[in-house]
Order: sequence, then C-alpha cells, then structure tokens
Amino acid sequence: MSQRLRLIDLFAGAGGMTQGFKSTRRYETVVAVELDRYASATFAQNHKAARVYAGGIEDWLDGDLVPEADVIIGGPPCQGFSALGKQEVLDERNFLWRKYAETIIKAQPRYFVLENVRQFLTSPQFAELESWTLPGGPLQNYELQPLLLNAADFGAYQARVRTIVIGRRRGLPEVAVPVEGPFKGKHRTVEDAFAGVRNERLIPKVTSVSDFPDTRTEVDGVTMPGPFTTPELHVTRNYTDLSLRRFATIPAGGNRFDIPFDLLADCWKKHKNGSGDVMGRLHWTKPSVTIRTEFFKPEKGRYLHPDPTVHRAITHFEAARLQGFPDTYKWMGSKTAIARQIGNAVPIQLAAFLGQLIADAWDEST
Repeated sequence: MSQRLRLIDLFAGAGGMTQGFKSTRRYETVVAVELDRYASATFAQNHKAARVYAGGIEDWLDGDLVPEADVIIGGPPCQGFSALGKQEVLDERNFLWRKYAETIIKAQPRYFVLENVRQFLTSPQFAELESWTLPGGPLQNYELQPLLLNAADFGAYQARVRTIVIGRRRGLPEVAVPVEGPFKGKHRTVEDAFAGVRNERLIPKVTSVSDFPDTRTEVDGVTMPGPFTTPELHVTRNYTDLSLRRFATIPAGGNRFDIPFDLLADCWKKHKNGSGDVMGRLHWTKPSVTIRTEFFKPEKGRYLHPDPTVHRAITHFEAARLQGFPDTYKWMGSKTAIARQIGNAVPIQLAAFLGQLIADAWDEST
C-alpha cells in the first residue's frame, strides 16, 4: 500500500483543497487552520484531522507546536491584489503568505502547493517569495515551480484561472505538470455539473423557499446554523417584481444588454458598454464563469440560471456543484457565510489533479 502523506492545510476554508487531495486516498490531515469560524466548522464536519484550528494563522504559529508534515497546501487571502475592486499594494492580507512560509520552515515538508489569484505571479509579494529561496534566504532549501492554470483544463466545471506555486525540496525533480490539462478542448460544462438536478427524487425542486432548514448546532460554545447537506442549499431568493421582469427578458446566453430600456437601472441606461457578464445567463454547453462569493446576485456577474424560463440566479447548491463539491458535503453557517465558503474554494477537480501529481512525485523521489 502506498504511503499516506501527512498534510497541513493553511487558510483551509471549507476544505475544498483538502477534499481534492484526500480524494486521491494518499493524504491524511494533521492540521487545518482557518480564521472564519463557520468555514472551520464546515471543515470539521467533513474531514478528520488531528487538529482543526479555528483562528488566525499568526495565533496558531505563536501558540501551537507546528508538527512535521510531508505536504503543505493552502491559499493565503488574495483580496489585496485581486483583479476585482481596488487593488491595495499594502493591504496587510497580502503579506500572510509569509506566515505560510513560516509554517514551511517549521514543518519542513518535501512539497507545498500555494494557490492564489492570477495577479499574484506579477505581484511584489511573489517576487519576495522567490527571493526567499535564494542562497541565504529563509526558504533556501526549496525551489519554486510557478504555474498559471485554468481549472476547466483539469476537469472543473468552471473557467477559473489561478496561480499555483508548487514548492519542492531542493534537488527533487520538478513535478510533472502537463503543458496542457487533460480536459483542454473538451471542457466539462454547466449541464454536466447540474446532471441529475432535474430529478426531483434526488434533488428537491426550487420553490419560493428562501431559507435553509431550521437546523442549529453548538460549536465551541457558539450556536450556528447547520449542518446542511449540499442539496439542502437548493433554495432561491425573494426577488422583487422588477427583478423578475428583467430576468424574463434575458434569453439563453444573454445579459443586461438584452433588457428593454424601460426596465434598465439608471446606471445601465447611461453605460452602453462594460461587462457582458452582468445579469448574464450561464451557458449550458460551456464551463461556468468563475464562481465568486456573491454568485447569488445576478448584478455581480453571469450567474443567472442557463434556462431562459428560470428567472433566478443559481442556488448555493448549484454553485457548490460547479465547484465540484459532492452532494454529501455538509455545511455550517448562514447563507452569506456559506456563499463565501463556496466562492473562496479551490475547484475540487483541480485540487485532486494536483494532489495526485504530488503523490506521484513523492513516490518517484523515495
């Protein structure tokens, strides 16, 4: 039997990256660290770990003995240099990668995988990370393999381009990441992700229900909503009549430019150009756009249901499907908290592919 690799998951979120790695059956989690208490509770519902630390990585590093690990994974917060919104070069969240690096120094893994937005590769933070691997630097014993990968090329149901930095102990061979992902040119689609959703024996039909079931659980002295299975997240919002009238005018593949002038918001009447994804419908036969934390708001992107007779944004359940989460996954928190967990996750299929690559590299190097 192949060796089980000890895994540390930093900035673990709801556990999407761990879910992908553990699906290879090669990893066991020794520690997961996550600041968001709802996300850490979701992680604990789905993954066995020797320690799930619900708090900041700074406090964990100061208070806990960091165990040895074979592999470290995680995605430090990216809001400071995300393409969305105003970029703040000095945003303190930009520098949390240093805490990731501090964990590497203490745990001494053979490999690590750092995930972030595509802009990370051209950021001062990445340049500093590279400098740390030079002789005399804090990470001088490691070499970096920076990559820019589209999750759809690796089997995900969405187009999500991310920076993946694979680190390895100096002297180990490069991890054999293919130049083109195995699904390039034959992407999985929204229709593939939603397979079985129309079967109401398996998945309840969306009605006017706008709230999750009234289930609550105490976690570390705090009572919070959940746990909910992924199908229990298949609820909609209470839209205004005006919103419903707008949705009804948007055809398959359409967007806000299809809405009649008299139904347009004032801001849209004045702007005839701009993003074609706003108030857009997903395409049945393509991967979805990137699932972000506000996917339940059609005004935030191409998040309307692909069927032109369905006048709503995708549900939390559908968004979780597009991220690759299994229907058996359990969730903790409010609608907003769970949307944040789903949108911040690494697509499961991409994580699984990376997990298998690292396991294969480990086997070849031992």
